[in-house]
Amino acid sequence: MPRTLHLALHPYGVGGPGQHGLWKDPRVAKNASIDIGYYIRQAQAAEHALFDALFIVDSQFINATYPSHYLNRLEPLTLLSAVATHTSRIGLVGTASSTYNSPFNLARRFASLDHISGGRAGWNVVTSFDTGTSRNYGLDEHLDYATRYGRALESVEVARGLWDSYEDDAFPADVERNVFLDPARLHALDHVGEHFKVAGPLNISRSPQGQPVIFQAGVSEEGRDLAARVAEGVYAPGGSLEQAREYYADVKRRTAAHGRDPDHIKIFVHGGPVVAATDEAARRREREIFEEDNDFDRNLALLGRSFGAYDFAVHDLDAPFPDVAHLAEKGGRTGAAQIIERAREQGLTLRQVAESVNEFRRSPFVGAPETVADTIEEWFAAGAFDGINLAFRTDDELEPFVDGVVPLLQKRGLFRTRYTADTLRGHLGLPVPANRHTEARRLAGA
Repeated sequence: MPRTLHLALHPYGVGGPGQHGLWKDPRVAKNASIDIGYYIRQAQAAEHALFDALFIVDSQFINATYPSHYLNRLEPLTLLSAVATHTSRIGLVGTASSTYNSPFNLARRFASLDHISGGRAGWNVVTSFDTGTSRNYGLDEHLDYATRYGRALESVEVARGLWDSYEDDAFPADVERNVFLDPARLHALDHVGEHFKVAGPLNISRSPQGQPVIFQAGVSEEGRDLAARVAEGVYAPGGSLEQAREYYADVKRRTAAHGRDPDHIKIFVHGGPVVAATDEAARRREREIFEEDNDFDRNLALLGRSFGAYDFAVHDLDAPFPDVAHLAEKGGRTGAAQIIERAREQGLTLRQVAESVNEFRRSPFVGAPETVADTIEEWFAAGAFDGINLAFRTDDELEPFVDGVVPLLQKRGLFRTRYTADTLRGHLGLPVPANRHTEARRLAGA
């Protein structure tokens, strides 16, 4: 069966990283990030276009320098539960930290969303690199890298065990026999691990897709390995075509090395397409967007996020880039290490590094509809991704993609012309996981 493209939508609200000035656009409501109507409209537009999923990001620490969308936004699972009641097919993927949540609580919340949506939930597992989050949870120090990734792996394993608490036939609800639950089909977890001790069982049954879909975004060695072990969807860093192909091949290889089918992990790159009537008009608009959001103070603050929300303003901007390597271990280690290495090799000042954080980089997905469709087809055929996590500044910029690019992808047989499944797993071509207890009994011949 030929591969088909997957598309997800990532709402910007009033402006995320690199989109700091979006809130000034008269087409964007100043309360968009806390307006459930905004998200419902985004989800319905994406569902109308047959997208696979709506993706909601999150973080749990802010200061006044953070992007406008981060300063005032809805909690993902609450948001997605509301969106679920106004949609019927599109997947609903929410971000939740494995570092600062118990797996029992996360398992219950995502299982609830899975039932509310009829089997459309996904969990984007993150490890929280904002060090300030620790102080919101009563800790003086952020957890180190190895501990965060160890917790993430174990948290997913515990959640999956809890999601199998009930076998699919656990509730006969037989009035004549006065049997609501078959107790032989209910299983405690009794997990005792390095980071968690969880008895179970979970007090909610499996959904039509068996379990929520696990997503993950990792660039580091630990992140890539975590993805290969447990993820069914991956948000990849993107970059150039060659960088995307390298990442794709590496994660697929690691997945196979862990005994999993590489086709059962779908890799999405970020894409912010700009579509216009001509290539020239689209490139012009791309440059305008960059100029609107290129604010030095914001770029300096954005640089600090890779180092645990560090305030670089305390340093001389025109002095050599400061020695902050010790901050990378508890922040975004891979990105921070790359920044430090480039600054050292090129002898950059702090000002030059901050300017490079948001320097103009031409996106591959910019142009007339035919041009954008050609590029997507080229990258997809080259093995750079399985899908694109799309972000558009406004509805006016979403529409040209939906009305101009999507029909071309459909005509070329790259994207669906109708939904053929009701669940997120179905959209992504992922199998429904067998309940471990049912499977054990089957293998035992019982």
